[in-house]
Amino acid sequence: MGRETERKFLVVNDSFLTLAEYSRVMKQGYLSGENAEGTAFRVRISGEEAFLTIKGKAEGISRAEYEYRIPVADAESMLIELCGTRVVEKVRYYLHYEGFLWEIDVFSGRHSGLIIAEIELENENTVFAKPSFAGEEVSDKFEYSNFYLSMH
Repeated sequence: MGRETERKFLVVNDSFLTLAEYSRVMKQGYLSGENAEGTAFRVRISGEEAFLTIKGKAEGISRAEYEYRIPVADAESMLIELCGTRVVEKVRYYLHYEGFLWEIDVFSGRHSGLIIAEIELENENTVFAKPSFAGEEVSDKFEYSNFYLSMH
């Protein structure tokens, strides 16, 4: 079973830009609202690739996650025909810091100005160094989830 354990932080400065190794433009949408079990269905275009992702209910900062590559043309159609306004646009920057991969999302459109740093961990107890650009932790704040942002 796929599992995601992720911590999120608001970004407090742009020092990540000098550390970034590469970036990708992303557009992602949700095919429906989360159901009673907390399951969400997402379609994402990331650079020249596209994915369909199924996410389970969060248990702390972990949740089941299954991701499948799909044709970009299919993803574009899904975003238009099935997601409606439930779409988030961002540029994701990737960098390594103290042995971990950090992903920094710079949102655009209606969320312009919001920047969130994420780190995926082996488990909830994994110890890691927090870079200077990472401020307040928002891992447990639903209003900073991409799902919530797509709805508001």
